[in-house]
Amino acid sequence: MRQPFVAFVTLAIASVLAVPSPVVKRATTVEPVSAATESALTIYAQFARAAYCEVTNTWSCGAACNAISGFKVQAYGGDGDAVPRWYVGYWPAKKTAVVSHEGTDPTQFLSLLNDAEAEFTTLSSTLFPGLSSSIQVHDGFATAQAASATAVLAAVKQIFSAQGISSVTLTGHSLGSAIASIDAVYLKLNLPSSTTFKTVIHGTPRVGNQAFANYIDATFSDFTRITHNLDPIAIVPGRFLGYHHASGEDHIESDNSWEHCDGQDNTSTLCSTGAVPNILEGNIVDHLGPYNGIWYVTNSASDMLYALVSLTDPPPFTPTLAICRIGTTFC
Repeated sequence: MRQPFVAFVTLAIASVLAVPSPVVKRATTVEPVSAATESALTIYAQFARAAYCEVTNTWSCGAACNAISGFKVQAYGGDGDAVPRWYVGYWPAKKTAVVSHEGTDPTQFLSLLNDAEAEFTTLSSTLFPGLSSSIQVHDGFATAQAASATAVLAAVKQIFSAQGISSVTLTGHSLGSAIASIDAVYLKLNLPSSTTFKTVIHGTPRVGNQAFANYIDATFSDFTRITHNLDPIAIVPGRFLGYHHASGEDHIESDNSWEHCDGQDNTSTLCSTGAVPNILEGNIVDHLGPYNGIWYVTNSASDMLYALVSLTDPPPFTPTLAICRIGTTFC
């Protein structure tokens, strides 16, 4: 297997030197996100953060769980390794089923996504009945989503039956956000047509091809992906490889101001695609946060973050910020 640093350098060069194929002209217009909208999105970052912790039926994972009172866990799984952690539960305050997926070590994730051999795959006709074969996603994301798909669907159906609801909310960060994007399509095809969907995801890589991005846009009216400053994960895999973002980007600037970016892969410098033209100009720490004051930090990622503290003024985080570090009381 190619070493992470070698993979990173290989694709860094490819990102700089490769000549992109012709693409649809992208939007450049942005508009400020209101303070009320920013505030309302905070709780979805908490749901995504909880997926990094060992959620149980008691909903006692620490700060992330404490921030969401009354939540009732229906099912959970994953081992944090081969299968990312996930959970499904009922959120009485919004009368919705919530599905959340764990992310992964961003240093390894960047190497994976920057692999020039990153392959598309057509989604399983068994899991995605009737979906056009023109819609394709990253092979690794499809595999990760399939690992928990049937268990997630069963849990959502149980909540619908027990609570008499028809609403699903999906969250996730990093790899978890990619899984959540595919989950949205999966659940849409396997739940009653009356089901409503809300998706709020953080630090999302490009998940699929143009047909996938177009399907998301055409199918989901409440789809928000939040990007942070110079996060390089948000611009990989590259557009020159055929990957494209769906619409719905809200971008957080270095001064914590927010901009809503119109269209797919908005090329304004106030949006991730325009702000980070290639991964050499990105900052992997920005992938970790903060999102609404919340950091996503696993053991390996926190080691990296601590190592960078001395290089950053001011430091990228303080102990008072909401950090989730697997295996500690930070969660």
